[in-house]
Amino acid sequence: MLNDSIDLNQVRRVLVIKLRHHGDVLLTSPVFSVLKQQAPQLEIDALVYRDTQEMLSLHPAISQLHTIDRNWKKLGLIGQCKAELGLINRLRQRQYDLVITLTEHKRGAWLVRLLSPRWSVGPDGPYGKMFRKSFTHRYLQVPGNRRHTIEIHLDALRRIGVYPAEQQRQLTLVAGHNAEATLAAKLEQQGLQAGQYILVHPTSRWLFKSWTVENMAALINTLQQRGSAYC
Repeated sequence: MLNDSIDLNQVRRVLVIKLRHHGDVLLTSPVFSVLKQQAPQLEIDALVYRDTQEMLSLHPAISQLHTIDRNWKKLGLIGQCKAELGLINRLRQRQYDLVITLTEHKRGAWLVRLLSPRWSVGPDGPYGKMFRKSFTHRYLQVPGNRRHTIEIHLDALRRIGVYPAEQQRQLTLVAGHNAEATLAAKLEQQGLQAGQYILVHPTSRWLFKSWTVENMAALINTLQQRGSAYC
């Protein structure tokens, strides 16, 4: 076991970076909860793509949510550079003591170098010498989807001596009053009540996560035969 844990009492601000899709960003939510529960004095920020920000925008443990807009590339070279520099300046103003990146995206490594935190945590793997040398701490990633993504994210905290309890692994998604009101109106329109219907979501961005068409159709037919209401 490596003896280079970080004393969170010496940390004021943390930046957690997750540049992936909606579900991946949602699966980072326990990281913020665990950090806040173990060190309530921390100001914990997140950096995600703008189109995924709603996954974390109302998370109670997050102080500031910073975003990268994929459409910046459509602004032209000068426009994109201005947007990127604006982000870097906002991040620098926060003066992070600890930066944690939860993906192998090279942007995370560059940001660590630009922000110069006292400590930085990133995944270990064949991502190139520049990437590996950008971090003070690196956590192993088990290949082959043999561990749940939540556990892989929490490995970044275990690597610095922060060990979450079992009950701290739960996801946190706060939809907000507007979303809840919209859902309530749609349920009323359909004559449905909360807890009295089944939601079927048959598609996925990745084919390997999708069930076969035949099995999904059979499931929906079974639900219909048993009189279940579904959307």
